[in-house]
This record gives sequence, C-alpha cells and structure tokens, in this order.
Amino acid sequence: MNLESVEKVARAVLYEGYLLYPYRASSVKNQQRWNFGVLHPPAYDTSEMQTECLVVGAGEVDIRVRFLLRQEEREIFVQGVPVGEERAVQVEATSVSVGWERAGQEADHTVVRLRIQNIAAVQPASREEAMAQSMVSTHAILTVRGGEFVSLIDPPDEYVDAVRQCRNAGLFPVLAGNPGERDTMLASPIILYDYPQVAPESPGDLFDATEIDEILTLRILTLSEGEKAEIREGDERAREILDRAESLPPEHFLKLHGAVRSLRPVSSPHKEWRAGDRVRLRPRRAADIFDIALQGKLATVETVEQDFEGRDHLAVVLDDDPGRDLGMLRQPGHRFFFAPEEVERLP
Repeated sequence: MNLESVEKVARAVLYEGYLLYPYRASSVKNQQRWNFGVLHPPAYDTSEMQTECLVVGAGEVDIRVRFLLRQEEREIFVQGVPVGEERAVQVEATSVSVGWERAGQEADHTVVRLRIQNIAAVQPASREEAMAQSMVSTHAILTVRGGEFVSLIDPPDEYVDAVRQCRNAGLFPVLAGNPGERDTMLASPIILYDYPQVAPESPGDLFDATEIDEILTLRILTLSEGEKAEIREGDERAREILDRAESLPPEHFLKLHGAVRSLRPVSSPHKEWRAGDRVRLRPRRAADIFDIALQGKLATVETVEQDFEGRDHLAVVLDDDPGRDLGMLRQPGHRFFFAPEEVERLP
C-alpha cells in the first residue's frame, strides 16, 4: 500500500470545504457552510453512513474512521477484524460497527459492511448548535491483509452482480494507493475514481480540491491588505495558506499552470511522433478559422497527448509565433492541437 498517496487524498477529503476563498470568517460562504460527510446528533437528524464492498479471500481488515468535530481532527481505529467477525466500537459520541455478509457457500468473496453513527446525547435547538456536535467530512480507510478488495467502479465480470448488490449511503468506496494494488479502500463522502491522487504540483491545502490551485493562489494575492489582515488574525490554517501564496516562487507558478499526465510516443499507421518533431500543418476538417489561418504553417511538436477516447493529438507551437516561448511553457493561446494525419513531417 502506498500509504503516503492514500493519506494525501484522505486529507484532501477531510478538509474539503473546511474554509473557502476568500478564507475570511466574515465572508458569507464561511459563515453558512455546506459540508460533505456530515453526521448530525440523532436528536437533530437520525441518518447514518454505510459502505459495503467485496473482499476476496480470507484475512482481516483494519478500519480507520476519520472526521472533523468542532474543526478538530478525530480518528477511530478498529484493528484486525477477521473476515466474518462482527465488531462494534463506541468512542465518545461516535458509534462504528463492522459487519459481514457471506455471499454463499461456493462464492470466494465476502461483503464487508461498515456503519457509522453520531450518537451524541444533545438536544440542539438550531442548525448552528447541531453543527457544533456534528461529525464533518466523515470518511473511512479500509485495509485488508490476507485478501483483496474488488473495484466497485470497474469490477471483473465474475463480480459484477455481487457489486450491484452493495449498498452505500453517504460513503462510496474506491481502490486507493498505487494503481493495481487491491489492499486498500477509501470510503469517501465525495465520489472519486479508483486510485485517486493529489496533483504533485499542488503546494498544499486550499480546502477546495475541486478548484484550480493556480486560480485560487492568484486570487489570494489580489486580496486587499485589510482582507489579508483579517485572515492573519483568524484561522491558523487560513493564515498558512496566505503565507504560502505570498512566498510561492515564480517557477512554482509555472508548474501550477497545468500538466499533461498521458505523454508517450504515439504510433500512427505510418509514423511515430515525438516532442521536437518539425512539421507543416495540413488541417483537413476546416472546423474553424484556425484550420484555415494555420494551413501550411511550420511548427514544432511540443507534446504528444491522448484524450479520454484514446485518440492521439499533437500539441504544436508555430515557428513564427512572437510568443513561441510562451507556447513552449504551455501557456494558453500559443499551442494548437492537431491529429497526426493533419500534419506533414519535415526533415
């Protein structure tokens, strides 16, 4: 298990929505927050969270349930629950139960069921009072020894029917860690894909993993001195964000501008394309004005990329572009994308 990778994603889930731009307590969005993974005291709301997933083979499971309570991190650790054994744990005002459902005598898998409840014995009179006793950003990390988990997003054919029977409420489990590993599940209140990762370019928490780090960081730098003073006098984690944004070196801003994850040499039926290849543009589709204006232009392949449909694209920079250096830095407006059959290789 890649523990560091799992912990980074779990931390992003834990602090999602903790405090949002402009990171000031006086802003409306930070006075009336909408959080993920909330479990209120039962006197206010009786809902609970449940996650189910498949374990193949015998073994035992460790479970970590994490959440924020009054903006402080809390964790409940249930260690070494053998496959098939029921276990219930109560810590302070939190109840965690682990159960199993056998899939039949001939099946090679078992369903592990995790339920989480807030059992705080309080009578909140308002949402604000309820939130003060609520579990926020609740999620769980399940680790199996002596067995492996099955993906609920892309299960093998023999487990498709069993996966359809799994019932998840408020949490959805995905495989976590290094791609291909099957010993860890992250049950998150935010639906993720298998093997989620935090972008390596990200310099630290911004508490909004659905946003773009570059945009948020630039916005922080545009805050007035009075707004920055309020941040520094407020939440400690917000103060860390401000200090980091103001001290971020220029070269790191370039890294934040964007990255392509799927670079590789791309083979077409006739050629193999690589970054640095010299080409002449021969657009075929005439889809827009650029296809007409760039016809016959000389360019250099900056990267070779692939879209989600598996189609290959060449990102090129024009030789006569006055901002050619910006294109090589992958700045917008200075790179153009063409299919391999839309360019002519030059010597």
